Amino acid sequence: MGLSEDVLISRSKQGDVRAFEQLVEQYDKHVYTIAYRFMGNHEDASDLAQDAFVRAFQSISNFRGDSSFKTWIYHIITNICRDELRKRKKRQTISLDEPLFTEEGEMQRQTEDWTYAPERVFEEKEGETRIHHIIQSLSPEYRMVVVMREIQGLSYDEIAAHLGCSLGTVKSRLSRARIALRDRLRAEMELSPALSRLMS
Repeated sequence: MGLSEDVLISRSKQGDVRAFEQLVEQYDKHVYTIAYRFMGNHEDASDLAQDAFVRAFQSISNFRGDSSFKTWIYHIITNICRDELRKRKKRQTISLDEPLFTEEGEMQRQTEDWTYAPERVFEEKEGETRIHHIIQSLSPEYRMVVVMREIQGLSYDEIAAHLGCSLGTVKSRLSRARIALRDRLRAEMELSPALSRLMS
């Protein structure tokens, strides 16, 4: 029989890396899923999930147990993803159609085609993948509240505290996000019988 979560946390606070690794094993899939819903791709999700556990280990001595470890680590990955999305939003966007200027003259940008990459083909599970893409199509503000509420199961108050906004703002964003999701899901289901069966 394995050690209890309380014992693992206590040992982790004392610097026991193996005990912390056992905590990671319990939550790594859930943390990755949250990151994937936020970021939309495997590479970013894996990197940010790893960052979340590194940050958790570095600050576990501050974990007082006011909430469950699960809630605590979910808060960490949510904050990391939110900060990353904000950074990207601030970065200057570059048009892929804009030419590059080099010493050899002007040349067009070339981007890799990931359409048939093995990782992408593997991840293409008919209904789940389409729902994921629909969530990704939402604006970051709407995506955040949907992931926090529907995937993490946070309360409205917790979401408001995370985002630093009012309860009314959270409810308004979530309502609008759900309407957008509903409309896009309906359109998808008209085109995909497999998705329709999944949602029924």
